[in-house]
Amino acid sequence: MRRAKITRDTAETRIEVEIDLDGSGRYDNQTGVGFFDHMLDQLSRHSLIDLTVRAKGDLHIDDHHTVEDTGIALGQALVRALGDKTGIRRYGRFHLAMDDAQVAAALDLSGRAYLVWNVAFPTEKIGTFDCELVREFFQALSTHGGITLHVDRIHGLNSHHIAEAAFKAVARALREAVEPDPRMAGVLPSTKGAL
Repeated sequence: MRRAKITRDTAETRIEVEIDLDGSGRYDNQTGVGFFDHMLDQLSRHSLIDLTVRAKGDLHIDDHHTVEDTGIALGQALVRALGDKTGIRRYGRFHLAMDDAQVAAALDLSGRAYLVWNVAFPTEKIGTFDCELVREFFQALSTHGGITLHVDRIHGLNSHHIAEAAFKAVARALREAVEPDPRMAGVLPSTKGAL
C-alpha cells in the first residue's frame, strides 16, 4: 500500500499529512490559509494523490511557517509512501496552460533534492497570501521529498493564475513520476542500485 501519514510538531506548527499515491485525487485540506488550501486541493486533484492536511500554525505572525512546514511534511510523506521506488516511472514533466499563464514543471524522484525556480509574480500578494511562499512550499517539498524539481514560468499576467498553474503543472508531473511502470515491474529505475 503506497500510503503514508506524517505528523510534524514544532513550537511554530503542528502539521498532519496523510497521502495515498494510488488514490483518485480526493482532498480535505485545512491549514487556516485559504489560498494555500486551494492550491493543495489542486495538487491533489491533478496528481490523483489523495491528500488530507491538518495544520495549526502561528498565523498571528504570518503564513510562512504553516506553508513551509506543510511542504516539509508532504515531502516526508512522499518518501515514506514511495518506499524503495521499485517499479515507478521516476520522471515526470508537464506544460500547463491556465488562461494567461503557462508554467512548465519537470521532476525526478532521484533522492537528490534540487529546486530550479524560474517563476516571477507581477504582484507581491494574492489577496493576503505572500507570493514568495509559493517558492517556499516547493523548496520544502523538494528538499524533504528528495526531488529534483524545475519549475519555469513561460508567461503570465495574473499572479493567481501563475501560482495555480505552477501547482497544477507540478501535480501532473508528480502523477506521471509516481505511477507504476508496467515495463519496470519489480525493477529499480536506476543503474546505481538505489534511489
